[in-house]
Amino acid sequence: MRHHRPSSSRILKLLLVAVCHLSFIFLCPASATRAQNLTFQEIEKLPVPPADRRIAYGSDPLQFGELRLPHGQGKHPLVIVIHGGCWYAEYNLTHIANFSAALAREGVATWSIEYRRIGDAGGGWPGTFEDVARGADYVRTLARAYPLDLRRVVVVGHSAGGQLALWLAARGRLPKESTLYAPDPVALRGVVSLAGIADMREFGARCGGAVAKLLGGSPDEVATRYAQTSPSELLPLGVRQRLVHGALDSIVPLQQSRDYEAAARRAGDDVRLTVIEKSGHFDLIAPGSEAWPAVKQATLSLLKIGKSRRRQMRQGSTHGLRALTSAPRLKTARKIKPEARA
Repeated sequence: MRHHRPSSSRILKLLLVAVCHLSFIFLCPASATRAQNLTFQEIEKLPVPPADRRIAYGSDPLQFGELRLPHGQGKHPLVIVIHGGCWYAEYNLTHIANFSAALAREGVATWSIEYRRIGDAGGGWPGTFEDVARGADYVRTLARAYPLDLRRVVVVGHSAGGQLALWLAARGRLPKESTLYAPDPVALRGVVSLAGIADMREFGARCGGAVAKLLGGSPDEVATRYAQTSPSELLPLGVRQRLVHGALDSIVPLQQSRDYEAAARRAGDDVRLTVIEKSGHFDLIAPGSEAWPAVKQATLSLLKIGKSRRRQMRQGSTHGLRALTSAPRLKTARKIKPEARA
């Protein structure tokens, strides 16, 4: 009997299948079957690609961000990434590292912000909001050391990070007497809210009463704080907004995004909601999931990143490495201990 030696292309395909099984099926090419309605524990198991730089934007150990630069020539569009976790200290930016790295592979720089949360010294009102604002505005300092295009900056936030992302775009509407007022916030081209908490009052007691813990009381007790942090009460934002929400989300109800989209449109904002029918809360931050194409499209469309640039990024270049090695060194954040998560 004659034995046929497998071709090199056949061997390559077999190797790809093996890698898929070893790396979680939702990390494989788009043609592979994708996992749906992922749990947080599954998100935690994703690889955590190291950042190019971890840089402090303040003096507190939790006031830092992770910068990732793409390959390619020229100044890079920038995505500010804000992780979620119901604003609780148990959830840090590690779980969104894979998401940030995936965006960088699409040709954009990412600046993932850590911030003080409920349970951290100085977290809650007003520290959480002050940190996120300070971290976002710090991109002006980053741009003096790294090739970032400040004319093309968007912010992407997931869950509680979605609320913070929308709030960043609304800072210009805060009254001057507000504790959170900033005279010259960084300009944003748009916002992507992934299962974001858009109405703080309506979210109410969910997530263990997180909103009241964050703001220091109920709507009756601290009404002004709700009015100055709830995106739905700060409309119109005046920037383009793209909302992505999983229909199976059991943590942040889809109705949050539906109601917000309707209110934002009535206020005159350019807003668009994409519902992913077979996805839950965490699919939105899992590259390769059913939700990923919509998340990627929402983000890159705001930055007007075309296929040709993305192809250039994937082909690779030493430009990003040169930018890192030649840039002035900014203050590096102190290493923090891994945090437990609920």
